[in-house]
Amino acid sequence: MDYTAKLDVALDRLHQEGRYRTFIDIERVNGNFPNAIWTRPDGNKQPITVWCGNDYLGMGQNPAVLEAMHEALDATGAGSGGTRNISGTTVYHKRLEAELADLHGKEAALLFTSAYIANDATLSTLPKLFPGLIIYSDALNHASMIEGVRRNGGAKRIFRHNDVEHLRELLAADDPEVPKLIAFESIYSMDGDFGPIEAICDLADEFGALTYIDEVHAVGMYGPRGAGVAERDRVMHRLDIINGTLAKAYGVMGGYIATSAKMCDAIRSYAPGFIFTTSLSPAIAAGAAASVAFLKRAPEVREQHQQQAKTLKMRLKAMGLPIIDHGSHIVPVMVGDPVHTKKLSDMLLKDYGIYAQPINFPTVPRGTERLRFTPSPVHGPDEMNKLVSAMDALWSHCALNRAELSA
Repeated sequence: MDYTAKLDVALDRLHQEGRYRTFIDIERVNGNFPNAIWTRPDGNKQPITVWCGNDYLGMGQNPAVLEAMHEALDATGAGSGGTRNISGTTVYHKRLEAELADLHGKEAALLFTSAYIANDATLSTLPKLFPGLIIYSDALNHASMIEGVRRNGGAKRIFRHNDVEHLRELLAADDPEVPKLIAFESIYSMDGDFGPIEAICDLADEFGALTYIDEVHAVGMYGPRGAGVAERDRVMHRLDIINGTLAKAYGVMGGYIATSAKMCDAIRSYAPGFIFTTSLSPAIAAGAAASVAFLKRAPEVREQHQQQAKTLKMRLKAMGLPIIDHGSHIVPVMVGDPVHTKKLSDMLLKDYGIYAQPINFPTVPRGTERLRFTPSPVHGPDEMNKLVSAMDALWSHCALNRAELSA
């Protein structure tokens, strides 16, 4: 068996389909985000502006966050020293979990090294806790949720994206005595649309199901204190398990679930993804706690963020670019072809110093390839003007279709 040849075939397939993913070397400059330095393939350095980052609010360089991380680093050193069961639980982890439980109005929270692991570990463990559990999963749920549901070995039902009537049909068809859980998201990050939280909670009440929501692209950015869309819509108390991240709006690293104390106790006791993983470093936990606490008291940052997204969408729409706009902070510009999407991304970077990674299959369905912009409060008017001008020029250069403009 020529294993190298097999690898060549697999990689060549990605190149031929135009969806081979390339890493670029970026140096974030403290205090200067979203501006960064790109090390080009020829070794030269070029200033760029990052327009596809998930540090939505620039909290990765917030002075309060950095100060907390420095203090913890000086006090404890670099690593946590082990899993949470073996020397890896510190006052910083406990403090962060308390901040998160308070944020979501839950009894407890449980930290993981990422929201991916939090989803995977929790959803794959729940059938151990509730034998016979059926999980009803939205068709467009994140890969981490899909993987967790797939690995748990229990029954699953996939309902059409945001289709509450289809979900009702599936729930009604199953034994009313069997334990059930509905897993969905508050914001689906590729299109930026919202999940029908209240309607799903109504169905959960009617059919006796637990609710599991992924608020990864909403925590920090929605609601009076940044607890997410469920807080904004005043339905947070109706959700049994809330998943969130510390690596996007909070600007640090890690993931978590917020739920009842007994649920947290059971997950931490049964989930291999928690039991056998070294905990976050104390410095990261300290920085995340500072970020969560800061954003609880900073609604003006959320307001600025939403205004930036509205402004960018309005300006791109005015040029006839095909924008998906569901009212969230995410700005997808549809291209519909992997080769064109990659070409646009490359030209934005090389010719204009604008970094926006192409989004191709399998992240999105074939034929819906796109550029996905994530404006933030720290993108200034000059950066936005440059982006809008570059997109206008490149859209014409590539002879891509525009929407009909009204007079």
